[in-house]
Amino acid sequence: MSARRAVGGSRYLYDSFEAAQARIDAQERVFEARKEALEFRISRLEGALERVEKRLWLAVYGVAAGVLIHGALALVTIVQ
Repeated sequence: MSARRAVGGSRYLYDSFEAAQARIDAQERVFEARKEALEFRISRLEGALERVEKRLWLAVYGVAAGVLIHGALALVTIVQ
């Protein structure tokens, strides 16, 4: 507005610049909203991966415990 009054002239000289700036502002808002949504989804995926990793380690330890118990039972039957 101040540039228009200082220079003078028709408002149509400045409308295209105002529309371009409005378009840029809208694109920036869209970008920020998409960035926030992406960060939210990434945090959800990281949480899911942590849970899967815990389950995987639980399965690994379970298999290891089963192998050890099987070996211990084999030793007990050999001793008897």
